Amino acid sequence: MASQMLQKARAYEKERGAQIRPRERPGFHLTGETGWINDPNGFSFYKGAYHLFYQSNPYDTHWGAIHWGHAKSADLVRWEYVGAALAPDMPYDGAGCFSGSALELPDGRHLIMYTGVQDVRREDGSLRGLQTQCVAFGDGVDYEKFQGNPVLAAGDLPEGASPWDFRDPKLWREPDGTYRMVAANDRGDGRGQVLLFESPDTVHWKYLSVLAQSRGELGQMWECPDYFRLGGKRVLTLSVMGMEPRGLEFHPGHNTAVLIAGEGEAFSAEGARSLDYGLDFYAPQTMETPDGRRILVAWMQNWAASGFAPPEARYFGQLTLPRELECREGRLLQKPVRELERYRARPVVYANVPLGEETGLEGIRGVMLDLTVRLRWEEGCGSIRIALRKGGVHETTLTLSPGQGILRLDRSRSGCLLDVVHTRDIPVDTGKGTLELRLILDRFSLELFCDGGKQCASALLTTPEQEDGISFYAQGPAWADVEKYDLDVR
Repeated sequence: MASQMLQKARAYEKERGAQIRPRERPGFHLTGETGWINDPNGFSFYKGAYHLFYQSNPYDTHWGAIHWGHAKSADLVRWEYVGAALAPDMPYDGAGCFSGSALELPDGRHLIMYTGVQDVRREDGSLRGLQTQCVAFGDGVDYEKFQGNPVLAAGDLPEGASPWDFRDPKLWREPDGTYRMVAANDRGDGRGQVLLFESPDTVHWKYLSVLAQSRGELGQMWECPDYFRLGGKRVLTLSVMGMEPRGLEFHPGHNTAVLIAGEGEAFSAEGARSLDYGLDFYAPQTMETPDGRRILVAWMQNWAASGFAPPEARYFGQLTLPRELECREGRLLQKPVRELERYRARPVVYANVPLGEETGLEGIRGVMLDLTVRLRWEEGCGSIRIALRKGGVHETTLTLSPGQGILRLDRSRSGCLLDVVHTRDIPVDTGKGTLELRLILDRFSLELFCDGGKQCASALLTTPEQEDGISFYAQGPAWADVEKYDLDVR
């Protein structure tokens, strides 16, 4: 039975969400029904639908009072709100229901595993959140917290592990019917590690081992780990706090990283790569679809810019478009979920267009688009630029420097008035004299997929909707094939 706190949150979501016009939201990127949204949680398939939960503060457009919001979809593109699934209504989670995961149990119940946070006064007088792992069981709408919560607490941790930074459980079921789970943890020295646990029944857990850890070569605390097998490899994804730049792979601050290892090999933080080279991407989570695909979704936001919400905003934050993953030649490739192609309409195609002075193409413009550009150039080409969401004063640009092997994303003129970094340099392979870019544009975002998904970049845009122009420019001999589809998602 839903607590009074949860009932209140659901009623508030429904009332306030109904006041937000569809055009105020993205066309096909999930937002909270109202209020704040951050990490995707509980990404799973249950009773014929995809379920996606998310950290939510329904009462404000800033982080706080963390509940779990809930939406479901038949196709990973169009989402409908179900109503809040969890509220911080128990002593062990009164300071927040933090991130976690979900799966269907053999008896037909939907299991949620999440981090409960309880404020505790420490010996030095400071107040800090004690983090434990908790479970709830439900039917896809209503969830009842286990009376024996928490199921993992400080006493279950290995020596030296911090109970104050112990969160974000990601669980799965093994072929033998037992369960495994990874969770993020601070080693006690400010450096991150991923701990592995096992259970026969999802409520009795024991610690197994350290799956991976940082010795200072990959930031500080690690959050939101995900672990899975793909393409004959073991894959570990992480959200990393306190990063120093590492060439073009990482930038200062909060990053996402992927580590890949073979069976029997150890994960090496030194071999980590960026999961997304853009400006807004964090806390990814994956699931396996009924047809065997591994799908990823992430929070499309940067913590450095997350404090900014327009005064009139009734929601803040959105998630990325779900992405299909493939592991090939030691890399994790990403591409937009194939279901998006069902919404393609009004194709416009150009072949072998010479680029020089700024060029616009008839029919190549818009706000909700699936746009593929295949670039070719000859020696002597200095740069190639694509301008998106172009209008009177606004534009977002992609500038390729073939000689350097760098693609620069620049949204400094996109309309965002927040004084944060607005450019990223993305390493790309230009050795063959060609590069394919697939651009997914929604009302308030750009997701870029380079060279078959070897590099991806996500960025929020605040450009007025009427500014929808697209143009091309090259400094030197270059050509483009262009294929554009409007995306009719309603």
